[in-house]
Amino acid sequence: MVRLATSIRDLKKEYVLKSETVRALRGVSFDVPEGDYVAIMGPSGSGKSTLLNMLGCLDKPSSGQLLLGDDDISRMTDDKLAEVRSRRIGFVFQSYNLIQQLTVVENIQVPLYYQGRLGPKERQRCVELAALVGLRDRLDHRPTQLSGGQQQRVAIARSLVNDPYFILADEPTGNLDSRTTAEILAMFDQLNNEGRTIILVTHEDDVAERARRIVRLKDGLLCSDKQNSEEERTRARQASLAAAEAVRDE
Repeated sequence: MVRLATSIRDLKKEYVLKSETVRALRGVSFDVPEGDYVAIMGPSGSGKSTLLNMLGCLDKPSSGQLLLGDDDISRMTDDKLAEVRSRRIGFVFQSYNLIQQLTVVENIQVPLYYQGRLGPKERQRCVELAALVGLRDRLDHRPTQLSGGQQQRVAIARSLVNDPYFILADEPTGNLDSRTTAEILAMFDQLNNEGRTIILVTHEDDVAERARRIVRLKDGLLCSDKQNSEEERTRARQASLAAAEAVRDE
């Protein structure tokens, strides 16, 4: 039996702005099995950001159901949502969201700090995660001493520290050049191949084509849910590498 990382059922979200009701999501449904790698795409106003906020437990739907594992997070209190957000979801942002005063290891530790879990065992795990993302020799560096790609590697390590149900990545390559984008996407490929579930929001087709599936939204509705073949994914990886090589040769 396939276990689901998250299940979205007839999800709707309405906002009242002055006297107008905005229907940001109008009944979206799809599942994300454990180990899947899904890219969510859509133009401005498609409901992409609204869905991202709900998947990240930052907002609740007006109606419908959103399951994280077996738990219905659409009916949770704000305090319970905050707990789920900090313990069960790993976030990777376009702007990295690192704390400038902290070192690499300390930034990876941040989710544990809010849970009161900062013993020697937890610190060692953070050191191991830093090594996993290629920063073994940067443990005591601060964000200003790192490149954009290295900062995003710290963010990826931080997203893994709680062994989350899924990694939620919001435009993770938006601030990176072609070469660094290829490196970060290769890291996502590796994590997914190891069984990590990844939900990635992007507006770039070449990034989305690296995922196993592309879910497209438009006007608050799901307009397509397409599986990428291994041939398509391979072509996307090759194109990414070619773009990286072109930048390196300039």
